[in-house]
Amino acid sequence: MTSAVPGTLAAFLCFFSLTVNAPGAIAQEAAAKPEKKVTEIKIGYLRAYAPQLTLSMLDLPPSDEGVAGATVAIGDNNTTGKFTDQKFSLDVTEIKPEADAVQAFEDLIAKGDHYVVADLSAKQLLSIADIARDKGVLIFNIGATDDSLREEDCRINVFHIAPTRSMLADALAQYLMVKKWPNWVLLYGSHEQDHLYADALRRAATRFGGQIVAEKEFKDTGTARRTDTGATQIQQQISVFTQDLPEHDIVLVADESQVFGTYVPYRTWTPRLVAGTAGLVASSWHPASEQWGGIQMQSRFLKTTGRRMLSKDMSAWTAVRAVGEATTRTKGDDAKKINDYIRSGDFSVAAFKGQKLTFRKWNLQLRQPILLGDTKSVVSTSPQEGYLHQFSELDTLGIDQPETKCVLK
Repeated sequence: MTSAVPGTLAAFLCFFSLTVNAPGAIAQEAAAKPEKKVTEIKIGYLRAYAPQLTLSMLDLPPSDEGVAGATVAIGDNNTTGKFTDQKFSLDVTEIKPEADAVQAFEDLIAKGDHYVVADLSAKQLLSIADIARDKGVLIFNIGATDDSLREEDCRINVFHIAPTRSMLADALAQYLMVKKWPNWVLLYGSHEQDHLYADALRRAATRFGGQIVAEKEFKDTGTARRTDTGATQIQQQISVFTQDLPEHDIVLVADESQVFGTYVPYRTWTPRLVAGTAGLVASSWHPASEQWGGIQMQSRFLKTTGRRMLSKDMSAWTAVRAVGEATTRTKGDDAKKINDYIRSGDFSVAAFKGQKLTFRKWNLQLRQPILLGDTKSVVSTSPQEGYLHQFSELDTLGIDQPETKCVLK
């Protein structure tokens, strides 16, 4: 027994020594181990913004429209980035709707933003597209719906998240033909964007078998639309404006400029349904969309921002997530690798629309289902059942590859 005590004491002293010295050993080991390198991916956001004039107070867009969606997506990217050693940030720059976008864009590039979400007019977007191409910057268009940007004015470095007018018109036309409402009256405004959407509706009629039995242009006379007298004047005009129309199933409205469209439903001479920019509206997202996990996205967005998610929010979210997905898959921030990957058959992005979304190789437009909804709910989703395509039913919406005028350069 007596000989065991020194042995026990020696063991205790040895254990004590190891315990006391352990923190130092651990610290030395940690110091020797290099810290993980975190790759920072900086995304620019360039928007042309000014408060808009709308016929209804409910249609006034929030001041952070689009930006809120991008901000939520940055958070989502960073959740994944914790595991891939990547950190995402967002630089937001705002200019006036008619301002020159070049200097603001170059300022973003100077900050190190190699990916830019653009909420600009077609003219502004084209003014920066070639500069971006020469500097290896990728642009994601979330605002301009002009088909020309995907066709004769397409660029090899500009990806289009926002659907085109032709996609929106085709989505609506498919539904009207499925419902067997083939006879349409077209009412359109007098501004350029109204004419462009009217052209898209005419194309959709020809493409899917609809018949436009009459057309009328509503002239913008500069009435004070937001005053009581101005609103009353326009509302009273609608009934007379639609009095002499031939027999028809539905009234199509092309009023992107917000002059008269809101006042068409319930005020036509003959009781008819209304669709287009009023009534049943085609859009890339709807605040009431619940299918395919949409309710989770809506709830998360509402909790984060305090309001409902709009189409531009979803487009901005999708753009930022596309960058996040591509950088995660390519394990870095090489713009060329990102560019090549997004164009490849391996790329897709999930956006709560029932299927993975991809870019059309011939004009870099994002394929996506289009939601048809009124002020309260989603009525339907296009492409409609029965409209088939040899590659993707989504390519029944908008300009298909055999029709394209795009030569990417």
